[in-house]
Amino acid sequence: MQKITPFLWFDHQAEEAMHFYTSIFKNSRAGTVQRYGEAGPKGSVMSVTFELEGQQFFALNGGPHFSFTPAISFFVNCETQQEVDELWEKLSDSGEKNSCGWLRDKYGVSWQIIPTALGKMLQDKDPEKSTRVMKAMLQMKKIDINALKQAYAQG
Repeated sequence: MQKITPFLWFDHQAEEAMHFYTSIFKNSRAGTVQRYGEAGPKGSVMSVTFELEGQQFFALNGGPHFSFTPAISFFVNCETQQEVDELWEKLSDSGEKNSCGWLRDKYGVSWQIIPTALGKMLQDKDPEKSTRVMKAMLQMKKIDINALKQAYAQG
């Protein structure tokens, strides 16, 4: 069992969200589903557990009292443009596509879909290269690895 587990508060969509997320990430699985007894709407889903890429999550149907904000997001390292494209399209479906690889899914959860190549280029010892890459990235919604490489190679 991992020591720290993200806990997600949903109004009533915890089980639906679990199935949505586990259908998107290849290395994932649905876990337990607990139902309310007398303390809540009897028989309805109270909480679920699931795992995405080795990371365990706990989700609660706690009602409309709280909602997600972009102040907390899930950062997803992607090795290829294909992975970036696939995760970007699936997670943003019925959600909101934002700048610099950020999106909000249909539940309001924020995600950063980021190619590992971006970090490598931004950490280059040549400040001109990293600045060009940063400027290119700031113009993007979904991150385009080839466009980053072009900006990196200019000069």
